[in-house]
Amino acid sequence: MLNQDPIRIVEEEIDTAVESRNDSLPTLRELGPPDLVHLVKQSVKSGNKQSGVYHHVTGIDASSSASLAAYVNTLIYTPNDKTSKIISGLYCCYNAFSRLDMRVDVKIPGGVESYCIDERGDKRVASDALWMETFLCAVLRAYAYADDGSGDSIKKIIGVRRFDPITSTEMEHKFLDAAERLFFKGPQLGSEPEVQVPNNVSNHLTTGLISYIHTTGRYTSGINLFEKLRSRDTEVSSLLARVMLSADEEVQAVKLLHDAVSKLPMDYSLLDCQANFCQSKGRLDWALECAKRGVTAAPSEFATWAKLAEVYVGLEQWDLALLTLNSCPMFTYQDKDLPRMPDPARILLPVMPESILDEIDDPPQNYDEVHPSLRKLHAAGYKGTFLKAYSILTEVTARIGWDQLLRIRSQVFVMEEEYRSEKQITSVNQTSNANASTTALRGTPSPGINGTASDGQPDGETDSPADDEETLNEQQSSPGSPPDSAKIADESIEKPEHTITSEVVKSGNDDPADSSSASSKYTQFHNKRLCERWLDNLFMVLYEDLRIYTIWRSDMAQAQSKNSDYRKSAEEWEILGELAERLHHFPEAVEAYQACLRVRFSPKAMKGVLKMYENQGRSGETLQAMIRLIAWQYRWYSEFSPALLRTVRKLIETEGAVKVRSIVQATSLPQPVLDLTHRYVELCVAFRSSGSEA
Repeated sequence: MLNQDPIRIVEEEIDTAVESRNDSLPTLRELGPPDLVHLVKQSVKSGNKQSGVYHHVTGIDASSSASLAAYVNTLIYTPNDKTSKIISGLYCCYNAFSRLDMRVDVKIPGGVESYCIDERGDKRVASDALWMETFLCAVLRAYAYADDGSGDSIKKIIGVRRFDPITSTEMEHKFLDAAERLFFKGPQLGSEPEVQVPNNVSNHLTTGLISYIHTTGRYTSGINLFEKLRSRDTEVSSLLARVMLSADEEVQAVKLLHDAVSKLPMDYSLLDCQANFCQSKGRLDWALECAKRGVTAAPSEFATWAKLAEVYVGLEQWDLALLTLNSCPMFTYQDKDLPRMPDPARILLPVMPESILDEIDDPPQNYDEVHPSLRKLHAAGYKGTFLKAYSILTEVTARIGWDQLLRIRSQVFVMEEEYRSEKQITSVNQTSNANASTTALRGTPSPGINGTASDGQPDGETDSPADDEETLNEQQSSPGSPPDSAKIADESIEKPEHTITSEVVKSGNDDPADSSSASSKYTQFHNKRLCERWLDNLFMVLYEDLRIYTIWRSDMAQAQSKNSDYRKSAEEWEILGELAERLHHFPEAVEAYQACLRVRFSPKAMKGVLKMYENQGRSGETLQAMIRLIAWQYRWYSEFSPALLRTVRKLIETEGAVKVRSIVQATSLPQPVLDLTHRYVELCVAFRSSGSEA
């Protein structure tokens, strides 16, 4: 719903925001930042006094200069501002295919000029072909920068309006047509951080297409698109099979995969799709063969190794799961192209009238009262490959326990203490060529040590053992954690001993000639490998997560036994909920999120409770949570969340649009708030989602 712009980020000097965007153009790597809208206001009383205001936006139709000019025109009339008027507006939209920033300059009164700026700042003519590329990029950005309901994306960039880029089947046809024309240029846009090398089926374009299809349930449109593209490149079969499986067309998907793998036996995307399907059917033995072949086909891709590790976890082959995880190629996380703006003079973010709801507008209480130990949990900041690897490690821990994990770790990796003692007494040299990668693929242990290093460690994870010990001692002595609970945690959660890493073996502390033959020198380590430094750090981070979790649960149990209240601030409950969710303790996570919501509203906590309602099939409670999340999103100028739209669509599929509307309308909340949820329902009806026919 386009209305007058409520956001006002006021510049210190006019045009500094535009200049900052110009300066950032050479550094953009992928889809580019959200669109920038810059307005120049002039004082009504003093004609010479001007000021610059701006905001960012996603989801506006960028298929032509006219559609962008139309958006600027909606911002001209400002009934709440009687002291100034808007005399010009500039809309900036990045074309990631051609690396150009498309500009539409609107003079009021006057004309409209459209042009584009290259990385050097030179003006160029905006052609129809460039506008088609820009339109497609704008849709992909709308999905890439959308919030998942937790509020994390909204809090990341201030002053962004988010609109749904595709609200009708006509707009969908335009989007899919542009995607078909530009499909094989997709690798130019980059890819998700888990992908090493973008290709025709792994890039931001295909990610956006799959996200759109799963969000709206428009599987037939997706199948038709990928069928046409498959005739040009068999590699597209993996995308087509994924959509078919989502559409419950399993027989056709299996036939397609069989034919495609026959033609491309070493295509890792096809093999990954096969492995996923076999996993979903409980045939982990078949999934294992697909995953092994996927690793052979793409040994430099993280996804293939992660899939193999997941299969080993499912098969309860914990030692091979750890060895496979140790072999994963880790990549430094590259964040999205976020806008870098100068400090503003002031920021005006008024409340949208339609979103006024007491329970989400209550001022936060004790918001900043967070215990230092909860602030220092490094795992909360993991992203990309490190987040996925940590998730696999925590799943293993949840299934077999921390003590058993440490035992298996000491069986497959060379530990620091045994390495030092063996180094002092051994002088026998033997030869061996095995490594962790080939061991994981063969599935049988073999002698030798993996001497390869892959230090892909992100920032903030280089604490030394001494630093870790100092941090733990500080946390134990802090007043917020009862000494008894800390002692219980230390006794029940064994602190992991450090492994010996390949960097240590290759460091200057050892003789270079001896280091090069480390695997043959120490007979005790025939069946052990060197642990990568990043994985060794993950164990230390996991230990700290488990320790804080144990303290929390011990304190809770003590409070309950004494019939006393266990009090935490809202943000502390939120952090504890995330902690429990990371460790796969979902009931405890929901318990923490519900405690957070009793203190104040939190979109992250409400999203966590929403997951529980969805899993339990509680439609009424799911909609109650949805209404509040949608209202909070609208409060912060987000009218589009793919995750929330998909939840509404799933509810309509099971309950029907009429029942969903009735449950929403029966809620005793202000009508404008309910209307926000009704819009999501209307969108599903417009796309003729299953269950919306009545």
